[in-house]
Amino acid sequence: MIDSRFNPAPDAPAMPNTLDAAAMSAVPAMSDADAPVAELVAALAERLQSKNWQIAAAESCTGGAIAAACTDLAGSSGWFERGFVTYSNAAKTDLLGVDAALIARHGAVSEPVARAMARGAVAHSRAQVALAVTGVAGPGGGSAEKPVGTVWFGWATPAGVVTEMRHFDGDRAAVRHAAARHALARLLALL
Repeated sequence: MIDSRFNPAPDAPAMPNTLDAAAMSAVPAMSDADAPVAELVAALAERLQSKNWQIAAAESCTGGAIAAACTDLAGSSGWFERGFVTYSNAAKTDLLGVDAALIARHGAVSEPVARAMARGAVAHSRAQVALAVTGVAGPGGGSAEKPVGTVWFGWATPAGVVTEMRHFDGDRAAVRHAAARHALARLLALL
């Protein structure tokens, strides 16, 4: 099941709820199951370098997989600024400035926390763009409201912050891999 939501920041300029044809064609097959991560990273690197931008990654359930995929590409220091692995709630607060009260109110796996993580990654780095991932990879930790496979994403660009929630099927490794791939694919489409 996929539940995608487009939630721009309240103070951000209006952003379209759909992507234009050029943005959609930039992502190989736009299907998370079809686009190899290495291809997404290479396309993202090219896009960022063409804009002279850098990226920061704020990761919880993916545990650094996005940063690892980015730095697997030679020359990534020219566009990958830094990664934050903020698995605990305290790390989200300490490293990204996510308000502990926000986490207490909504839970770590929520739209407000994904948004705050993306904003915090930009604020605590020299990057112009950030992505954030927080979710329930399983096998435990899920609930009726947030079952295993629930992942919230945040993407911060100069145009504002976009958030989205998705549900991924599979075991822990499959959820984490799908989340990392989707985070990269969606960011590429937003740039």
